Amino acid sequence: MFSLALPSALALVLSAFALISRQSPVLVRTFLGAGGVLLVWTALLYFKTQRSGRTLTLEYEPRRQHWVQACAQTTVLLYWGWHARIVYTFLPFIVAQLIFAYAFDALLTWSRRDKYAIGFGAFPIILSINLFLWFRLDWFYWQFAMIAVGYLAKEFIRWNRDGKSAHIFNPSSFPLAVASLALLLSGKSNITYGYIIANTQFDTHFMYLVIFLVALPGQILFGVARMTLAAVITLFSISMVYFAATGTYLFYDTYIPVPVFLGMHLLFTDPSTSPRTELGRIMFGVLYGVLTAVGFVFLSSFGLPTFYDKLLPVPLMNLMVRRIDRLTSEDPLVRLDPAQLGAALAPRQRNVVFTAIWAAIFVALYATRGVGDKHPGQYLPFWQNACQLGSERACNYATNLIVVYCNTNSGWACNEVGIKRLELQQSAAAEFKRGCDLGFAPACTNLNRPPNASDPPARARPPLAELPNVLRGTKPPLRERDPARLYAIACEQGWPGMCGQQGTEQ
Repeated sequence: MFSLALPSALALVLSAFALISRQSPVLVRTFLGAGGVLLVWTALLYFKTQRSGRTLTLEYEPRRQHWVQACAQTTVLLYWGWHARIVYTFLPFIVAQLIFAYAFDALLTWSRRDKYAIGFGAFPIILSINLFLWFRLDWFYWQFAMIAVGYLAKEFIRWNRDGKSAHIFNPSSFPLAVASLALLLSGKSNITYGYIIANTQFDTHFMYLVIFLVALPGQILFGVARMTLAAVITLFSISMVYFAATGTYLFYDTYIPVPVFLGMHLLFTDPSTSPRTELGRIMFGVLYGVLTAVGFVFLSSFGLPTFYDKLLPVPLMNLMVRRIDRLTSEDPLVRLDPAQLGAALAPRQRNVVFTAIWAAIFVALYATRGVGDKHPGQYLPFWQNACQLGSERACNYATNLIVVYCNTNSGWACNEVGIKRLELQQSAAAEFKRGCDLGFAPACTNLNRPPNASDPPARARPPLAELPNVLRGTKPPLRERDPARLYAIACEQGWPGMCGQQGTEQ
């Protein structure tokens, strides 16, 4: 049957990926196994349709929301990859997932119906998954398992909505949440690149701006700006309240982490699995902001990886959309629906209004460092000052930052770690020796200091050569090398003794 040539060809192409993966026996078995399963499924479907006399058809039916979202996701992926080349290294494996997705979707559809509508639907699913979670190559078969779970959930977990059968769960967020829960329960987060994804997205310059810009067309066309707007305002407000109450930042170096900001634009905003009413979408966004904050606090309190915080809430929220729509369609909430206030405007016009409001808020947040690359919490002086004011959380985080700087060859930081160890009545010889070996003179002094000395350990400010390291905050080391500019940056961040320097060691 001609239609089945499509999954057959895709299965063979997928199997051919084993040829470029010969350095990893696990990858070879993964691609051959996935291709083999698809070929066997194709053969079984062929014999079944021959016996039943069914005619399988293939039709091209592109949907605008799929290719618009895919363009936005691809832009983010390529921009991110330009700054973190590991993303480009992973691109062939994203192509393999797309091939698997199209073949799996076609076979699953034809196993239940005669018509398969092919379009761009696989792209937003696969790209969304790969913007948030990769399994390491020796565990790559779980990437295919996530895709299968997403499509199976879309096909079998359904309900009646507005008189039509509709899938309940977002087909990308559901497998992400299932995988996240499984990894948390098994303690196997190390088999993923979750930390690398979160950190490299944060390290990418202007990432907030890029995400904002690429999402604009979808927000205007599909009315999802209401959700993004509500989610951002909610989480930013929670972060501000936390700062006012504790003097530190909830997410340490940002009000809204980049991966969460990405989720607010390109993960939970699927129009098919979100509320239909305008007020319902606003409530949906508020819920995402609240649950993400709750997830972060919960995971942090148990010492678990926090990069799952934006992935776990979405399926739970999907289950609530019908209830949210009912609530917002009844008194008294129906009177608060923005659609009632702008009844004279066409739906697309209201989308433009909400997008314009969101754009104004984003510009304000960006201008005031509410989002962007220079949040105060990135820099060590903020946490040292908060520590001096009595925040144990700040003291712990400041120590962690200094340890990171020591591990990246800052003699000043190694000396500070050694002094911290002395305060805790621990041996500090290794840290002082490393600081001395890195050329930081006070560390040498402390290394030779008598054990029972009453005078305080030797200290000094970071030397000029180390400023690109210690001024980076939680970003990669600075590329700036001009002494005057480095001292100006240090002064701006609040480093003591750095203001007024003229560009030379004093």
